[in-house]
Amino acid sequence: MREFFENFLFLSAFIYLFLVIAVFRDGFTAVTGAVKLLLPAKSLAVDYILSKTEDRKMAKGENIFKRKDGRWEARYIKGHEPSGKIRYGFCYGKTYREAKEKVTKCRAALFSGQPADAGAVRRRFAFYCDEWLRCRRPQIRDSTYIKYSTVLEKHIKPLLGGCFPSGVTTQSVDAFTQVLLQQEKLAPKSVHDILVVLQSICKYAAAHFPGLFPPLEIHYPRESRKEPRVLSAAEQQQLVHYLQLDMDCCKFGVLLALFTGMRIGELCALQWGSIDLSEQTIRVSATMQRLQDTAEEHQSKTHVVIGTPKSDTSVRTIPMTPYVAELCRRMETGDSAAYILTGTTAYMEPRALQYRIGKYTRACGLEGVHCHTLRHTFATRAVEVGFEIKSLSEILGHATTTITLERYVHSSMELKRQNMSKLAAAGF
Repeated sequence: MREFFENFLFLSAFIYLFLVIAVFRDGFTAVTGAVKLLLPAKSLAVDYILSKTEDRKMAKGENIFKRKDGRWEARYIKGHEPSGKIRYGFCYGKTYREAKEKVTKCRAALFSGQPADAGAVRRRFAFYCDEWLRCRRPQIRDSTYIKYSTVLEKHIKPLLGGCFPSGVTTQSVDAFTQVLLQQEKLAPKSVHDILVVLQSICKYAAAHFPGLFPPLEIHYPRESRKEPRVLSAAEQQQLVHYLQLDMDCCKFGVLLALFTGMRIGELCALQWGSIDLSEQTIRVSATMQRLQDTAEEHQSKTHVVIGTPKSDTSVRTIPMTPYVAELCRRMETGDSAAYILTGTTAYMEPRALQYRIGKYTRACGLEGVHCHTLRHTFATRAVEVGFEIKSLSEILGHATTTITLERYVHSSMELKRQNMSKLAAAGF
């Protein structure tokens, strides 16, 4: 083909030159003769080009071509696989026109039956994840935003982000759940939290892009209840005795957490201005946490944030026992801006406090104790002495008493024996 065009161009140039010379030399007669020579060559070239074009006719975007068996084949995009791979449809005809007419009818029938615009259908699930997070951003705290973003980027988008809406089905989500449990070795509680985010995204997409996603039923993994570590009465006394020896600001803070049930972040953010010794109360109105740094201009990956607690009910006033009030009077610095754990205006962050608690508990022979152990221990002691559940729930900063009963109330064997003794006294 290329050789033909080269020869044709060369011949055309030669004839053109011949025509120019003829005009100046022999006038009209020479020109007429040259044209007679040119027309057969031109006709031959045009016939050749048209024949080759007709044999392989494929306009841009048409996907129509002639097969080896002589028939014409036209392709069109019929849909997409759940993985995102294009699924084609095919039409055949004896002529190019017949194939084109058939594929035009198929495309029209396909688009007339679609519930949404083609652009929305072609968007992958990652797009809906990003849209959901963008809409949620003004409504949630920074810590929650970072948590959601981590779940999306680390788990949901790598495995489901490439799917089209039709591919996000109950079967694909079940397979996603098994990957998280078996391959990534995540705990059922962690998988449950990821699926909660996924369900929220699908609910958002169904409301804002109706008709795109198939009905979805999410099966949450069964969580095996693991009893948290709670100090026994003897272990608690052992820890208290150790912390009272050579007590400094940090040891005092650990005692305060044990006798009030405060969270680690709340304790780290607690300043002396929040302690009212005349009323013997502690006002919890702030929390501290280390968060991932999302600002691109910052070089550090994380930063410490002091802000409001996790919920409205977490802002609370805790009454102190006489023993705790006496400890506060002994350790008071006189500076309302000073932090409890340091005695100065410089704070101690949660990671440092976790390290200190681990060091203290190992020194007095206790294993498996962390910050939340102190909170669970406080709740358990409160139940053992007959604390009213509603009051306990408010002191712990829970939204409902159900959270208190399900997560923090741990009945000791001694308390169970006492309650069984009450039954025996009643004649059982």
